[in-house]
Amino acid sequence: MAKEVKTNAMRILDKNNIHYDTVTYVCEEFKDGMQVANMLGQDPNMSYKTLVTKGKSGEYFVFVIPIAKELDLKKAAKAVGEKSLDMIHVKEINAVTGYIRGGCTPIGMKKLYKTVVDTSMESLEKVIISGGRIGSQIILAPKDLISVTRAKYENITCI
Repeated sequence: MAKEVKTNAMRILDKNNIHYDTVTYVCEEFKDGMQVANMLGQDPNMSYKTLVTKGKSGEYFVFVIPIAKELDLKKAAKAVGEKSLDMIHVKEINAVTGYIRGGCTPIGMKKLYKTVVDTSMESLEKVIISGGRIGSQIILAPKDLISVTRAKYENITCI
């Protein structure tokens, strides 16, 4: 049996003595979160995606929202004290975060950006986020995600 290669996110969780589980799957090309949840038979309400934006100030911000929802840019801007935000271009994801599209996780980015997690996560016991590469997921308690990313909860999705 091959030993699983740890991602930067997993190494950070290990270093902080945070319990997590991993799920790996074979994926030849990018699949969105809903496709992955359906493929793995997972509850999409437990699965969260990581989005990165840039404010008018030039700062980057990270938002973690349910895979089936959309980020409300006005609510998100207000949550981080910006006038407005724009999603970063797919080409910029690796340079800004160190991760690639489909493998971006809020844990272990190149810098610890201001991170906001949607309030829907507060009531959950466990959540599923990207493991830091395509084909890898991390399952952990929301309080641990908040702790390691120094995030805060805000209502940041569209109704």
